[in-house]
Amino acid sequence: MSVAVDYELAGDLKIGQVGIANLRIRSLDVPRLVDEMRGRVERAPKLFARAAVVIDFGGLTQAPDVDTARQLIAGLRDAGVLPVALAYGTSEIERLSEQLGLPLLAKFRASYERDGEAEAAPPPAPRAKPLATPKAEPAAAAPAPAPPAAPGLIHSTPVRSGQQIYAANRDLSVLANIGAGAEVMADGSIHIYGPLRGRALAGAQGWGQARIFCREFHAELVAIAGHYKVLEDIPKELRGKAVQIWLDGEELKIAALD
Repeated sequence: MSVAVDYELAGDLKIGQVGIANLRIRSLDVPRLVDEMRGRVERAPKLFARAAVVIDFGGLTQAPDVDTARQLIAGLRDAGVLPVALAYGTSEIERLSEQLGLPLLAKFRASYERDGEAEAAPPPAPRAKPLATPKAEPAAAAPAPAPPAAPGLIHSTPVRSGQQIYAANRDLSVLANIGAGAEVMADGSIHIYGPLRGRALAGAQGWGQARIFCREFHAELVAIAGHYKVLEDIPKELRGKAVQIWLDGEELKIAALD
């Protein structure tokens, strides 16, 4: 008598990318860090409450001891977010992650829809060095991120709640509305010709000259090169207006267009 064997897996494991927040620690003042995070959660609970957070100790001169790190993790959980990993840095961070029982993430980035577009072409391979070495010149500072060179991406249909649109290495133009809970992101600037009720993030690769232009502004969150504001931080007189958003040094500015 033959017995049927079930070869189906009970669970499919796939390695992918997820949207996740990065908390870069600049000062190891646990009470202050916890208070700041609690304030973020209270101001924008839809964005930050129970948000997954990667803790990045790269802004410190040395890694914290395990007891301090545990206090920080407990405090962040009490503030309303969920620390899920450490950002990879040094061998000390690697040991700390083992002591804390948290994974290390070397790279993390939200997964965004390409709107049916092909992936951006990889950068050209570097040219071979000539046999004759030219005269050495003084080392120059690393250049700022360059503006995107590829043609802009045009998205003509509404962006629904939970949907994410990403324009890699270029600008993004959205011709319809962006619903609450939806997100649009570009390495360049973002132009929105309908109401913005979700999130818009420009200059995603660090290009600080990017801007956001919006015809009807109700955004949950806007960001340029990692500098962000949530709706609760935005003057009420700008809500519903046509606005432009840009980065002035380290300050995100918003002004009406009319």
